[in-house]
Amino acid sequence: MNREKVIEQYTRRTHILGRIASLVTLILLVGAPFAIGAVLGAMPDLGAAARGFAAVGIVWTVSSVVEFLVYTPMLGSGGSYLAFITGNLINMKIPCAINARDLSGVKAGTKENEIVSTLSIAVSSLVTILVLALGVLLLQPLTPVLQNEALRPAFDHVVPALFGAMAYKYYRKNIKLAVWPLLLMSALFIFVPALQSQTSILILPSGALAIFLAWRQMKKEARA
Repeated sequence: MNREKVIEQYTRRTHILGRIASLVTLILLVGAPFAIGAVLGAMPDLGAAARGFAAVGIVWTVSSVVEFLVYTPMLGSGGSYLAFITGNLINMKIPCAINARDLSGVKAGTKENEIVSTLSIAVSSLVTILVLALGVLLLQPLTPVLQNEALRPAFDHVVPALFGAMAYKYYRKNIKLAVWPLLLMSALFIFVPALQSQTSILILPSGALAIFLAWRQMKKEARA
């Protein structure tokens, strides 16, 4: 069996398993409140749930579409199914996949990157489960440490520190493309603090600006 047929078979099976797992996960997530309500005799109020969803559903729907469009090309089919099913993309899965890709020396959009991404996210998910299990077991003895006021600033800035360190590596490769989206988004967040809760949506304009700048730079280089 040649390489193309192996890749085609792998991709087809990935989509079959990914769709089945996504459907099962969706049924479990949506069905859990109804199952608990049926057992306890306290079914959720569907009207109240609909009103609650209407208040935030539009924002999260747009955010979900944006994340799908941005992250799927980075992760490939297998990595995307795993990441979206297990969750915690921004904090854990995306940094892990990007770091694994860089260490492996593969390029985004290739089949090699898809395999590396899938393996890295799978390992990340298993490690997350292990850490959560240990956290549950050690929650009681570690509670005084975790609630220590001296450590609270560190916990509040874990994600910005993680992405800041990762971003610097890419910024320094082409600072001319990175500086304008960075300045624009920083200014928006400083002068309109309410936008800090809309970071997923703001990926679109900042990404569009970066693409436009890259296109303009490419045109200049082509004319030169």
